[in-house]
Amino acid sequence: AAVQVLTAKGYAGLRTAEVAATAGVSRGALTHHFPSRDALLLAVVEEVFRRASEAGRARADSVQSVDEAIAGLLSDSQDFFFSELFLVAMDLAIQGRLAHSPVNAVGSISATSRLPVEASWLRALISAGVPKELSEDLLWLTNSIVRGLAVRRLWQDEPDRHQRLFQLWRSMVTSHLTALTQRSHST
Repeated sequence: AAVQVLTAKGYAGLRTAEVAATAGVSRGALTHHFPSRDALLLAVVEEVFRRASEAGRARADSVQSVDEAIAGLLSDSQDFFFSELFLVAMDLAIQGRLAHSPVNAVGSISATSRLPVEASWLRALISAGVPKELSEDLLWLTNSIVRGLAVRRLWQDEPDRHQRLFQLWRSMVTSHLTALTQRSHST
């Protein structure tokens, strides 16, 4: 229910009374499980990131080729970093709004959920035939590019440009991998 309200109304519009009503529980029941708005938001971030982690790992585990690995990694990064909850989590982390939580609660949740996804994508790229060091670099660069564009949309949201840039990145990676393969076959 909290995810539903947060998605519809955003961080500023999230009211615990509305979450309780959407969930069909009393406010008392909600506060029994989540004693503060911050505790509820932290639980939402944790749950959504957990779901995204499961989906990302499953997507990575199904990869059969280099092209599928590159396309899948890019799609998984977009799905995660362009989600409303990622921006909410980032806002919470930056503003320190979770006053009743450990100092880096959002960072901890992010690491716990995203690092296993990254490990799955690294295995997928290596299994598809991309050398390990290059796989690591492609993983870092792809996530950094997508995350950077996700942040940029806060002041310049241009979905068509984003898609064009993602396609350009995919094309550059494919060209680079093709050139490496051709060089290794010619030597």
